[in-house]
Amino acid sequence: MKTRDEHLAWCKRDALAYLERGQLQEAVTAMLSDLDQHPETRGDNPYLTMLGMQAILNGDIETCRRFIEGFR
Repeated sequence: MKTRDEHLAWCKRDALAYLERGQLQEAVTAMLSDLDQHPETRGDNPYLTMLGMQAILNGDIETCRRFIEGFR
């Protein structure tokens, strides 16, 4: 199993790949879905989903990038 940091880095790479193709919804959805695949990054925080949705609705790549890269 990957460490938490390794998994988080993988989540970000996966999501940012979608973002580079201009697929904002897929990028945010991938980030949230991928986070749930590891016990140390799994979360049931509905506010994260709401923030992700707001980033998508904003329609701005940089807002989505900040959302994805903001996970620590």
